[in-house]
Amino acid sequence: MNEPLFLRPVFHEKIWGGTRLHSRFNYDIPSDQTGECWGISGHPNGLTHVMNGPFSGMALDSLWHQHAELFGHKDTSGAFPLLVKILDAHNNLSIQVHPANQYAAIHAHELGKTECWYIIAADPGAVLYYGHNATSRQQLTNWVAQGNWDKLLREIPIHAGQFVYVPAGTIHALGKGVLALETQQSSDTTYRLYDFDRISPKTHQKRHLDIADALNVISVPQIDPQLKRTTTTKEGATLTTFIKSPYFGVYQWLLPNGTCHFDQPQTSFTLASVLHGTGSLGIAGTAYPLKTGDHFILPSTIQHWTVTGEALEIIASTPGPKIV
Repeated sequence: MNEPLFLRPVFHEKIWGGTRLHSRFNYDIPSDQTGECWGISGHPNGLTHVMNGPFSGMALDSLWHQHAELFGHKDTSGAFPLLVKILDAHNNLSIQVHPANQYAAIHAHELGKTECWYIIAADPGAVLYYGHNATSRQQLTNWVAQGNWDKLLREIPIHAGQFVYVPAGTIHALGKGVLALETQQSSDTTYRLYDFDRISPKTHQKRHLDIADALNVISVPQIDPQLKRTTTTKEGATLTTFIKSPYFGVYQWLLPNGTCHFDQPQTSFTLASVLHGTGSLGIAGTAYPLKTGDHFILPSTIQHWTVTGEALEIIASTPGPKIV
């Protein structure tokens, strides 16, 4: 197998969703399916399918289970490990927290959900909700019971180009006006702590909260991760490593105008999403066109490739050592 796997995204309507999936990425989707694009997913709640080559039409989870050779002969008996999304927050997302693997396995029968965001765009004054100010679990419980959100929650100013790591157990939410690419463990388990008292247009009631589960998994006290971003230049490209965590590595490839050569990490595979620009992907003498909004996987059977771009921005990821 010497071809990339281009995937057809899946879209989800969200109460907080905006329209930039249409205007910025030119996705041809109904206007009511706004908010969330699942670009690379083997999760049953939003399976993406291969669009090209000998596996055209095949769902990613089936490919994962049936063709371990494409993924470095890793143990493919479990879930495909990563999920890549684009989230367009026209309004605040709910204040939420995700469980780690052990809690998720017992209570949700799936993986935990450590994730990260690359901020594609942010309106002036946009913020993230990240972490909390409670110094003890009792104080956390009291402030939640009292609805003392001003004391509990931390707001962080945000701008385009920032990278944010969100380990399981971290209170978080994208704020109004933020467009982000999310790389995460393949899980759809979210415990909603607070939703700004919004009324669902479908049920005409406040949205469901998961207070007990949220309190069980929130990390106390808040400890902010220390990230070590590194940036290098190669053949005119700017290559940034945002993180190498136990579950994923995340990278940025910027090609203003030119070609750069890449090598596959040993026994691994690479996921990639085109956020801006146009270009081509070169593999063994064949060129595959790239455009804004494309999502693809480079199987482990592909050891070398080139990317040629004009104002091209790609966010790539690889599975970490705790692939499960």
